[in-house]
Amino acid sequence: MHLPSSPGDAPFGSRSQMQPVYEGSIRVGPLIGVPPLLLEFGLDPLAVLTAVGLEVTLLADPENMISYSAMGRLLKVCAEQTRCPHFGLLVGQRAGLDCLGLIGRLPRYVLDVGTALRGMILHLHLHDRGAVPALSVERSAAVLSYVVYQPGVAGTFQIYDAAIAIIYNIMRTLCGPGWLPKEVLFAHRQPQDPAPYRSFFQAPLRFDQEQTALVFAPHWLHATLRGADPLQRQQFGEQIKQLVQQGQRDVVGKLRCALAALTMTRSATLEQAAELFSMHPRTLNRRLAEKGCTFRGLAEEVRYDLARQFLENTGMPISQIAAVLGYAETSAFTRAFRRWSGFSPTVWQEQMKTMSPLPTKI
Repeated sequence: MHLPSSPGDAPFGSRSQMQPVYEGSIRVGPLIGVPPLLLEFGLDPLAVLTAVGLEVTLLADPENMISYSAMGRLLKVCAEQTRCPHFGLLVGQRAGLDCLGLIGRLPRYVLDVGTALRGMILHLHLHDRGAVPALSVERSAAVLSYVVYQPGVAGTFQIYDAAIAIIYNIMRTLCGPGWLPKEVLFAHRQPQDPAPYRSFFQAPLRFDQEQTALVFAPHWLHATLRGADPLQRQQFGEQIKQLVQQGQRDVVGKLRCALAALTMTRSATLEQAAELFSMHPRTLNRRLAEKGCTFRGLAEEVRYDLARQFLENTGMPISQIAAVLGYAETSAFTRAFRRWSGFSPTVWQEQMKTMSPLPTKI
């Protein structure tokens, strides 16, 4: 399959070189549709962005960077001021491969959809260091997911909607118009009006899920892509290599990212993480100690943030949230959450419903 050309297909070495992204930040490529969308709702983009402490010019160049927390605040405020609960979905509908910059060009240099997806997952940290994507494949289904791991981010409901819409557009670009997901999963409660979601995704929707993801037939991973010539592939690889070297992550950033995925697969142990990094557990502990961290401390931070996301965004029972986060008993999760926040999960959740957030203790 030939991928369509785009304005982002500038020659190597030309304008808008992708800059290294640092922990807790993201390129603004996925957000450049926000100002025109606000105009369509009759709002002044300058006023909205100023309200969240951002300059409107920030969204003029997709290579600019924004903190992940600022992106969450922006999407949350946009949803509130437009009175459009699915604002994030609308933002994501307007973005696709192009919004990922250099990473979005990777499919032009590989042979099939599966290789393209795995390559983008491997290198997405060059675009986004606040969330982690994952691809799991079983005999009957492939699941392409996205999990926010950056702590203390508001507006994750909107972020997830935007992300899954972008992922959907990417899959349609790679596989063609014949591709549709078997179902779409959302790690948030069902909105009052799910019609915009049904209209866009054209597939069964499941809310209050453990992850935000697309589920599709695995044979699509073998769909052929007609890529560039070997010289272009080599040039692309060199450019990616340079970016990786410029934006090297320390062990804390790598582990926080990995723990989000490991927690969701019930395998967030020191031994599993060490194996992932090709280290002995003692070596990983020593590297963390050099940064003033511990494995247990980082694992608890990730669990706490995922717990808050589930409690705020979904209607999942607390017993289910406890199981998702790897607790054998709900009481153990309740004790941990009280230790982290100073409140029980139920009290914290009820307070969030009144829009009067309680302070964070951890």
